[in-house]
Amino acid sequence: MSECIFCKIINREIPANIVYENDRVLAFLDINPINRGHTLIVPKKHYGNVYDITEDYLKDVAVAAKKISSAIKRGLRAEGVNILHASGGAAQQSVFHFHLHLVPRFRDDGLNTWPRSGYKEEDLEVVAREIRSAI
Repeated sequence: MSECIFCKIINREIPANIVYENDRVLAFLDINPINRGHTLIVPKKHYGNVYDITEDYLKDVAVAAKKISSAIKRGLRAEGVNILHASGGAAQQSVFHFHLHLVPRFRDDGLNTWPRSGYKEEDLEVVAREIRSAI
């Protein structure tokens, strides 16, 4: 995709701080990090979101996420990592090229990844039934 910023990074049309690369995946530091070492992992082939990406490429990205998460833990002495993804505008996806965020976590870093939603426990069975019926 000629206008996709991640495709431009993959094609070396714009610079990035690359931390990992193989023949199918590229990982680079986020230019708007939410924590030190915030890394993005993208497939080198353009897929818009989780609904479009092939299982093959999704596996490649997941394997890279494990490898890079371990490097973040060792290299930055992170105490944990959040692996985050957004598909679709309602999920706050801002670049429409599939990607995972690896966010290094440190004790008392002040980030709150899991705010409470007010979701009611009594709704769980109804929601589970709706999801199961769509699989």
